[in-house]
Amino acid sequence: MSGTFSALNAATTALWAQRRALDVAGQNIANVNTEGYSRQRADMQAIGGSAVPAFYSTSDGIGGGVSVEQVTRIRDAFLEGRGHTEHANYARLSTEAGALEQVETAFREPGDQGIQSLLADVWDGWEAVTNGPDTDATRAQVLQQMEALVGGLHFASASLKAQWNQTRENLTVLVDDVNAAAASIADLNQAIQRGNQTSLPVNSLVDQRDLLVMKLADQAGASVRHGKDGMVDVIVGGVTLVGGTSATKLAVAGSLDLAGTGTSPVRVVTAVGGHTVRPDGTAAGQLAAMNGIFPSYQSDLDALAKDFADAVNGVHTTGAYDKLGNPGIDVFESADGSPINASNIRVAFDDPALIAASGLPGAANTDSSKADEIAQLRSKAGGPDATYRRLVVQLGVEAAVANRGVQIQQVITTQIDASRESVAGVNLDEEMTNMLSYQHAYAAAGRLVSTIDEMLDVLINRTGRVGL
Repeated sequence: MSGTFSALNAATTALWAQRRALDVAGQNIANVNTEGYSRQRADMQAIGGSAVPAFYSTSDGIGGGVSVEQVTRIRDAFLEGRGHTEHANYARLSTEAGALEQVETAFREPGDQGIQSLLADVWDGWEAVTNGPDTDATRAQVLQQMEALVGGLHFASASLKAQWNQTRENLTVLVDDVNAAAASIADLNQAIQRGNQTSLPVNSLVDQRDLLVMKLADQAGASVRHGKDGMVDVIVGGVTLVGGTSATKLAVAGSLDLAGTGTSPVRVVTAVGGHTVRPDGTAAGQLAAMNGIFPSYQSDLDALAKDFADAVNGVHTTGAYDKLGNPGIDVFESADGSPINASNIRVAFDDPALIAASGLPGAANTDSSKADEIAQLRSKAGGPDATYRRLVVQLGVEAAVANRGVQIQQVITTQIDASRESVAGVNLDEEMTNMLSYQHAYAAAGRLVSTIDEMLDVLINRTGRVGL
């Protein structure tokens, strides 16, 4: 009789276990489109008989049924770590490529409003003066064309500075977001620790935490170190951003304008102590743009403006004479008294008669040798045109290499994400197969209960009538 009732208990545990497994499969199916969800699996274990017999009692060795020991969250720690690394690399490369694209936009090349086109117009204007030095129209035209070039230099310089300022604001917002995510991870660590200590389910909490860690990997290149009771430490740039249930805040330090990056580069530091953090991901790309890409091209643009002004001024003030027979003066000057650069260059006069086209003293002569000399600067080796062409070619090559790197890294990141998804993602075909398996097991356990019930009915209600 005791064996019969133990079989009934085994059937009962089977019904409970298969129903629990069906619940888990249903949870997986319900969250097939939930971002960050990791599929779960009901781990079953046989309930064994007593290993040590008690007085007047021995085990029959069959066991006591089945139990769901735990609901396991399926994840591959190695693939998760690779995912953090590759996502950080992709975010950094994308940000750097975006910065180079912004520089191309500032230079507006190729195009009618680009500096190359404006330079060509200036040289054409001086050639027109060479062909008609005695007319005010050609002189006024070249003044207008030089004003247009100065405006183009101002626009490019202002665009680079505006992009630098916007990038710094974006970095500040990103750091605030990182601090908020770190605080949330610390809170989740505490909740997961308490859940594990009290044997409460924490899988959904771990999913939320992993989603935040991946977000941090994109933003700042986070990596994790697993601790006890299911907690993790999050490391960013060599600094423990989250340690157990506590989080470290970050801040942005350094120059507030593009001109100051040479002496005080922008950097990410700890809010307390000011220790420098070397992040990866989007933050690293933004730092590279502010401390390297934008200052470098701003410096090249300033050098171009100065070289152009020096070249034209050098010819215009050396043995050159204007329409009135006076010695030529500087064509370009600084608007603020500092050395000429792309942001302060300006045309020094607006009177067409001050254009010094002649190489001969005396008023109203038709010599135009100096105007021709300035026009020939367009083909001078190492001149403004050659310098700018090298700059544009360098920018184009860097942008192409950066975009190629982004494409390659995107392929790698996509492959890693696919591998992660193959492990942690929900496969509806697999879940349907599991559901059928659990359903048949549940039906079989129910049939076992019916069979035992019939056996007990025969034993209890019919066996006693045999002797009557």
